[in-house]
Amino acid sequence: MKHLPRMQSGIPGLDQILNGGFIDGASYIVQGRPGAGKTILANQIAFARASAGARVLYVTLLAESHERLFQSMSTLDFFDDQKLGREIIFVSVFHTLREEGLDAVVQLLRQETKRHRATLLIFDGLLNARDRAATDLDVKTFVAEVQGQAAFVGCTVLFLTSARLEDNSPEYTMVDGVIDLSDELFGVRSVRQMHVRKSRGSKAISGLHQYEISDAGITVYPRIEAMTWPAAATMPTQARATSGVASIDALLNGGLPQGSISLLAGPSGSGKTSLGLHFLSAGSVDEPALHFGFYEEPESLLAKARALGIDLSKSGSPALEICWNQLGENLLDKLGHQLLDLVRQNKTRRVFIDGFGAFDRAAVHKDRLVEFASVLTNQLRRLGVTVLMTWELRDFGDLTERFPSVELSAMFDNLIMIRQSEQDHDLLRSIAVQKMRNSTFDSAAHALQLGIDGLKIGAKLSPSSKA
Repeated sequence: MKHLPRMQSGIPGLDQILNGGFIDGASYIVQGRPGAGKTILANQIAFARASAGARVLYVTLLAESHERLFQSMSTLDFFDDQKLGREIIFVSVFHTLREEGLDAVVQLLRQETKRHRATLLIFDGLLNARDRAATDLDVKTFVAEVQGQAAFVGCTVLFLTSARLEDNSPEYTMVDGVIDLSDELFGVRSVRQMHVRKSRGSKAISGLHQYEISDAGITVYPRIEAMTWPAAATMPTQARATSGVASIDALLNGGLPQGSISLLAGPSGSGKTSLGLHFLSAGSVDEPALHFGFYEEPESLLAKARALGIDLSKSGSPALEICWNQLGENLLDKLGHQLLDLVRQNKTRRVFIDGFGAFDRAAVHKDRLVEFASVLTNQLRRLGVTVLMTWELRDFGDLTERFPSVELSAMFDNLIMIRQSEQDHDLLRSIAVQKMRNSTFDSAAHALQLGIDGLKIGAKLSPSSKA
């Protein structure tokens, strides 16, 4: 299949959604209500293109000077006032439109595009131009003439508008692509979402994609389950990765199979994080480890490890990285991309995810969690990572009853349960391996002890002691 020449946007994640970027010489509408981030997106693209040596013509319908626009953009990291008037030329056509009409605006754009040798034209205010058109034919003519002139000189066009154009609107039918920016409420939280509604001559990733606005500008997070991922690069192996506790390895027939996904489920305080710390302590420079957590800050985590006699002194070295995501209004796909990026960058070989339930809480569309988790875990397997993750249980009983979906339990290769009960006024902890894919294991429940020497496995429990 022929791949058309592309103009990269410079916005993280956007080019992935657009299958490589904007098509050279094509025209796009970027639409969204005020505050959705259209102006930030357009300026971020403009400065990225300028940094690559391109010329950008940014046309507005502002009656006043552009100083207020520059003042707002100056708070963002990508803004560089040295590029203003040189690589990026700002022009207002407000007076031309008011006094002379659309035809005069087209002539002005033609002259300025040619004079500055622009390869990107941004027209901020399509709604205002539309209001000056007497008929739909006038709108089509205006858009067609701007497109035609831009395409003739190899210039890509972005039309910005705060109106949501319908599929049968004259502008929609004329342009090559339409990108929606929205800011929707889910309960009490607000989530920004992007949707490529039209992409002529190019296959974009369909559906809604979350994005955020920060000091760096806009970052887009393509939906994990909608992306095309490379085929598996690693072959299944019979090798084992130690859990960090020899007696638990014995229950697992030698340890966790390398490249497998294991779930450690149990109530709060049962020792899930402690076992995860043992797992991390077995990392090395040749087998880097990653703690991906939500509930304990790095300092608290290291203090807990010291109290249990677990050596995590390599924290901050290539052998171990601690990534803490505060349990707030997280974005599901941001978490997924962050995890995969860290694994790839550091060539991580063992990952401890402390709190898989945080992914569930981050999902504003709960019905996609199964597909998200399936693709995420498959990519971790493909990268040859041995993963141990925890799931919080409130009490005993069937694990699947407390999952967001029964289907989730099938995604894990191995399942380890920790239980707590009270016996003779003492707290009794037990551990049992309930599932191992393609491997034999010891399914008996054993006593689990927590002390200054970390986790220890005790004797096999009798039926009466399990009750």
